Amino acid sequence: MATVQVRYIVRDVDAAIRFYTAELGFDLVMHPAPAFAMLTRGDLRLVLSAPNPQPGGGATLSDGRTPEPGGWNRFAVQVDDLDAVVRRLTAAGAAFRGDIVDGVGVRQAIVEDPSGNPVELFEPLREEAGLRGAAGA
Repeated sequence: MATVQVRYIVRDVDAAIRFYTAELGFDLVMHPAPAFAMLTRGDLRLVLSAPNPQPGGGATLSDGRTPEPGGWNRFAVQVDDLDAVVRRLTAAGAAFRGDIVDGVGVRQAIVEDPSGNPVELFEPLREEAGLRGAAGA
């Protein structure tokens, strides 16, 4: 059961579903409308919304701004072998924001979903930097 929910604005919900399920190990929970889907991976529920005129996460705000994908805020997914995951995603045509970074506690790379939203992939270098019960993508 998910304990944390993140909403991402995406241009194409179907393309995002394919990316998150096929490439990052998410499960599709529901896709009741073209502009909305809900996925899970462990404790994370990822809600996908496309900009649209209907009420909901993709609706234009009262101040006139329309939600759009991108930015730098992101969630992170732990992987067992970062190099292998980066090679697989690169072969599948995924775009990365730079190269793998070797940090103090983790190695990380930032991949973009089909709408340009960042997802941090990380491989712990120290036990305490890992997520309990995480399964690699």
